[in-house]
Amino acid sequence: MPKLALHLLGLFCASAAFAEDGWQPLFNGKDLTGWRANYHPDSWSVVDGTIRAHAKAESSHLFYVGDRPKGQFVAYKNFVLELSARGERNSNSGLYFHTDYETLNRRHHLTNGYEIQLDTNPDAKRATGSLYGVVDLTKSAVDPSKWFRVRITVRGKRILVDLDGETVVDYTEPANVKRPRDKAGRKLNRSGGGIALQGHDPRSTFYFKDIRIKRLR
Repeated sequence: MPKLALHLLGLFCASAAFAEDGWQPLFNGKDLTGWRANYHPDSWSVVDGTIRAHAKAESSHLFYVGDRPKGQFVAYKNFVLELSARGERNSNSGLYFHTDYETLNRRHHLTNGYEIQLDTNPDAKRATGSLYGVVDLTKSAVDPSKWFRVRITVRGKRILVDLDGETVVDYTEPANVKRPRDKAGRKLNRSGGGIALQGHDPRSTFYFKDIRIKRLR
């Protein structure tokens, strides 16, 4: 078979495999195309093929917007989200899902959705992998100062969090769940919500790469 035909066949097979597999990459490794910060966009940059989060003032969140018009994040309901992360010393960050642009206070903390805690401080009250304020871990299953893999699965009311292949959170949201007043928005949205990375504060720096997502039925 001619080389050109073999090349085209290879491209076709790769595309077919991608479609069947269902995974969608969210970060191109070059720039922040497809992402939008809610505040302080200079808190975000691309360094050595990774997204660098370093808040310049109050916290900033980077939402995945894909190719939608400015201001419209992509909503995901049932999905598997995977990424690799690591933080510098004594750094705080987080991963949000089923969230939106509504903020809770002057520090621009997000009001709605769930957060997976990321923290390299060994004495952190909530260790890396915690479902923040809902299922708080006292010890991390990984060293978050080194690259580790995060996998978040949301299907129906069930939330799974895996770190480097180990399940650290298996939580099912109760029907008609009630939260404390300051955490009233920590719930799954029946329509789904946005995916966001957190730049926590000017003293914290985290890096993210190999970000991909797969929708579930």
